[in-house]
Amino acid sequence: MMKHFLITGLFLLIFSDGSFSEEPAARYDRAKNLTFVFYNTENLFDTVNNQGARDGEFTPGGKNKWTKERYQKKLADISKVLSSINKQELPEIIGLCETENRSVLNDLVTTGALAKGKYNIVQFESPDYRGIDCALLYRPDEFKVTASRAISVTFPDDPEYSTRDILYVKGRTNNGETWHIFVNHWPSRTGGLQQTESKRMTVAKILKQQTDSLFTADPKSNIVIMGDMNDEPSDKSLHKILGAKNPETEIAPLVNLMFPLHLEKKGSYNYRGNWNMLDNIVVSGGLLDEKGFRCSERKGFIFHESWMEYKNENGNISPNRTYGGPNYYGGVSDHFPVYFRLNR
Repeated sequence: MMKHFLITGLFLLIFSDGSFSEEPAARYDRAKNLTFVFYNTENLFDTVNNQGARDGEFTPGGKNKWTKERYQKKLADISKVLSSINKQELPEIIGLCETENRSVLNDLVTTGALAKGKYNIVQFESPDYRGIDCALLYRPDEFKVTASRAISVTFPDDPEYSTRDILYVKGRTNNGETWHIFVNHWPSRTGGLQQTESKRMTVAKILKQQTDSLFTADPKSNIVIMGDMNDEPSDKSLHKILGAKNPETEIAPLVNLMFPLHLEKKGSYNYRGNWNMLDNIVVSGGLLDEKGFRCSERKGFIFHESWMEYKNENGNISPNRTYGGPNYYGGVSDHFPVYFRLNR
């Protein structure tokens, strides 16, 4: 009996960090669990110089010397990251940004452990000047897409500025619930945080119009908004305009599951030694209740392991990026992925 208690205590000690490993495989019910992941893949380009696209730097003869070997390594690394998040099964739904085209997504979903998921892809070419898009990968055994479209983003005060569309996907899970998913990559902070804030606020307004319309049609709509917003949960675009509140302290139609970690000074991106929660997951408040699929943990998570990290001479950790300017570092991405779990 004492041996049993010692083994049980050791198990709880090892797996008390909130990871998926805390639940033995024998008790994990795949039909009652869903994992949503978002990942900024940091310029997932192929090696082909496509006509009309500004992708010349990501070719073997370009300034980045982007070779087939480097491309295949990046695919393998991203596959390893995504397939490592849930130790019990592959994520059902994955949002991505900074992907060049459908071709690189086809290559990704057939690389390494991801191939077992037989993922389908939703992706549209966006007007972004760099040629990068948002995409959704989903396991068709768990999620059926019923509609999808690209939501255009324009700026009345700067009509020449182009950015990524918002990707909208509607679908059903196997229990019959309908879901509305928005994958985002908002304008960057290049040029200054304050100087570019209005661009992100404009995108937030466009997204808010979409969610308001869904709530008007059905106040109980299941909504998931994920992406690299280039803003943090407490910034005006997300907290005020979109209205995504802190799930731990506020009741609202939309809550930002990354707010709790943001308040703990944690982040998915590291800029000059400071962590920023630029990758956000916003969900409808109804997903915190006890009906159907629910987010019982009431928060999201950042996934990273040592092989995804760079440690400087002072011992400080940041995402191990693929490039720094034209310098090839061989890492996975300059962002860590974020995710959340649903169960019923």
